[in-house]
Parts: sequence; structure tokens; C-alpha cells
Amino acid sequence: MAKKSPKKAPVPPSAGKPSSLVDTRVIYCGDNIDQLKKLPDECVDLIYIDPPFNSNRNYEVFWGETKEKRSFEDRHASTQAYIEFMRPRCTELHRVLKKTGSFYYHCDWHASHYVKVMLDQILGENSFQNEIIWKRSLPHGNQRKKFGASHDTILFYTASEAFTWHSQFQPHRAEYLGQFYKFTEPDGRRYRLISCINPNPNRPNLTYEWNGVTKVWKYTKERMQKMHDQGLLVYSKSGTPSYKGYLDEMKGVPLQDTWDDIPPLMGSATERLGYPTQKPLALLERIIKTSSNPNDIVLDAFCGCGTALVAAENLGRQWIGIDISPTACRVMAKRLRDVCGVKEDETLWKSGRGFVVRDLPWTEAKLREMPPFEFENWAVIALGGHANKAKVGDMGIDGRIYPVSSIPELFGGKKGKSKGIAFMDNWYPVQVKQKDKVGRPDIDSFEAAMTRNDRTKGFFVSFDYSSDAMTEIDAFFRKSHRVIIPLTVKDILDDNIARKLA
Repeated sequence: MAKKSPKKAPVPPSAGKPSSLVDTRVIYCGDNIDQLKKLPDECVDLIYIDPPFNSNRNYEVFWGETKEKRSFEDRHASTQAYIEFMRPRCTELHRVLKKTGSFYYHCDWHASHYVKVMLDQILGENSFQNEIIWKRSLPHGNQRKKFGASHDTILFYTASEAFTWHSQFQPHRAEYLGQFYKFTEPDGRRYRLISCINPNPNRPNLTYEWNGVTKVWKYTKERMQKMHDQGLLVYSKSGTPSYKGYLDEMKGVPLQDTWDDIPPLMGSATERLGYPTQKPLALLERIIKTSSNPNDIVLDAFCGCGTALVAAENLGRQWIGIDISPTACRVMAKRLRDVCGVKEDETLWKSGRGFVVRDLPWTEAKLREMPPFEFENWAVIALGGHANKAKVGDMGIDGRIYPVSSIPELFGGKKGKSKGIAFMDNWYPVQVKQKDKVGRPDIDSFEAAMTRNDRTKGFFVSFDYSSDAMTEIDAFFRKSHRVIIPLTVKDILDDNIARKLA
């Protein structure tokens, strides 16, 4: 039987370090198999992973448009190759999971059945608890000779029978409430009448006369008297009592294994980042609430844009994130700062409050080796900008920086500032070139883009600039009064960009 943990008061993020064996509130950049091998046995309370159906997570780009989607397509020669890629990682994840811990593997129709067989082999068939169906999309149009695929599968395993469990409930349906909760108190409380007659007739200790009626009752005579005195019993014409069951005292319907109440992230969702496989925050919050306690350690070894980390932070859990993409690591760090208000600071982290990012390629040599689009995203995000979703036909602009003074309150700006179209039009373009030395033709192209978009200020990022390029930047300002700020990778690595961004 699952062991239900007692309720505890929420633990704030500054609760300190829950383990002397493992560091938490850390994002590791790199292949998770390498980092997992460094973790001690049985050190994590809850694991959630949503691995992509491909073997190379170091994708060329981060956001989900034409070219980027190619990197999220199946890079495995076969499903067997995918399983071979995941098996050693799941073996390590099983090793680091505590005996009271739970493991959630998020996948879709491509390989869910093969993943189930693999996890049965690693964790044991008896450790399998549920196949959870999450309706992840709205109905599709007509499918050619097949039904529309609109759900994901989440495979739920535990390390032992003594796992942490907190039951979750959903609200009753309106039809159910109308059918059963027909009565209302003068103060507005809704209730239903529940029979006091025991369905088990073989209970002599509960057989007695009450209000002139002899029955086998559900409750002792003392309990019946107490309910009567409290005005909780309603009597029929024959004198048989029923008990008032108040709607506001009901927990709701116990959560089942089909989840259709958490909608997918549509294009207009405020939490949407544009990440191709981003999951709703509510989905991760449900899993974390169910299978962990405050200050427990949550691990996501394929954490992408960091939804599991944000959910864990918001719920007062400790967390560890791993992803091979440097851009993903920077995006989730920015998200933790912006959404959770947690500082990325080594000193605060050591005191159990801030967080840190480890093993990023913070050298020029490593950045030169990055795929071009990954480098573009790294540079734009490092400037605090937003990378273009489309990487083809971007017309010479790789990203945009929105001045803080123009951002609406919803996005962290001040009240009373412009919103909607006015906000969207207040931005500075960013151009990125992964070149040893940018020349005048590159600057000419960016000037044309700035002029075409009527921008008065723009930012250019590269490793260095030729003298002709710098001369052209100066001439462009004198001729058009439009400013191009040339930034080098060294400026960003040395954190010398604040003055130039002003």
C-alpha cells in the first residue's frame, strides 16, 4: 500500500540544503549520463523526464519553427536505437532514486510501449503504478486513414511500496452537483442527504432503535445523538434519519489516470516561451504535489525550458536540472529569475537561497564550436533579448531587445506604459555573426535591415570587427543618426555589456 505522508506547512525556498550528499538548486549543462554518474545512490525524491525522441539533444536551434523542427525529428535509425540511448540513462536515474521516490517518464505514441518494457526491466514490473493519459492538444482536422493523436503518455513508477503519495482531487461536474446537492441552507451552503442505514446488516453492535425506528445504523448511538444535536440529521415522514453532507466539506473526485483538465499551451498562453515541447506549469505542479513533500529533491534530467524546475521552486521543493543545450540552460535560468524571482548568485546559492548554472561553454573556443543557430540564440539571450522563432527569412535580424521602460505590467514593466501594438513596436534589433571578424558587407546588410524596420538603435554580436566595419558603423551614424552597438563575444563573457546596452 502507498504510504500517505502527513501534511506539512510549505517550506520556503530558503529552507536550506536538504542533503549533505548532493547539491541542489543547480542547472548542469551537458550530457545527463555524465552528470548522473556523479550523483550518489538514492539521493533524489522525485524524477520527471520528458526526453525528445532523438539521440542528439544538442540541437542546432532552440525555438520551434521550420529549420529548428528538423532537429526535433527522429534522429534514431530505429526505435531500438532510441531505447539503447535511454536505457543507461534510466538505469542511472533508477540508481539515484530514493526508496520512497517516484519516477515519471513523459512520452508520446512514438515509443511509449517500448519505453514501458524497458522501465519494467529496470525498475521492475511491480514498481509500475499508472499509465497516465494527458490530453495534450485540441482535436485535429480529418486524419488520413487514422484517428487523431491528441494525447501524451506519462509512465508512473515507484522505487518501492513505501512511496510518497498525496491524493489529488478534481471538482465535481456541474451535472453531478445539480443531481445530488439539491438542498441549500439559509446561509447558502449546499448539501445532499446521505443515508444513515448501514449497508451491512450483520452489525449487531450498531443495531438499535432511533427515533422509533430500529435499523442497523452506520454510526453509534452516541454519534447519532451528536449529529442530531448539531442539526445535521434530516428525518423522513417515517422517522428515518439522513445525514447532511455539505459540498464545501467534500474534497472532490479523486484524480484518475486520464487528465483532460489541463489544457495544452496555445500560442496566446502567457507562460508560453516558444519551446517546441514545452509543457504546462500546471501539469508539473500536479505531479510534484502528488509525489513529493516540501523541501524534497526533484530531478529533471532533460529539463529543456525548465518547467519542472519552476514548478518545484514555486512549491518549495529543492531541484536539480540537466540539459545538454547551452541555450536551454540560459533560458531556464532566465525563467527562474523572471518568474520565480530567484537570483542566480554563487554567494546566495551557498546560503541555500539562490541558484547556479554549471558547465556552460563560457569560453570563446567552445562558442566557436557551437552550431550557428545555437550560437545566435546564446548571444541574443545573453543580451536579455528574444531570439527570433523563425530562422529563415529573418531579413537580417536574429533577435529583439525590448527596453524595460516600454514593457507592459504583464511582462514586468511599470504601470501606465504602452501595451499591445505600441509595446510590440518598441524594440531594438540584434544581428549575430559567428565570424572571427565581421566585415563591411555584414554591417551594410544590418544597416539595410534597421532602415527597413525604422530602428534608431541596433546591436551586432561577433568575435571581432574589421576596421572597415567599424568605419562603416561610424559613417552610418553620421549619415542617418542610427546607432549600431558592436559587441564582441569577449564583452559578453566578461560581463562588460551593461554600459553598452544602456
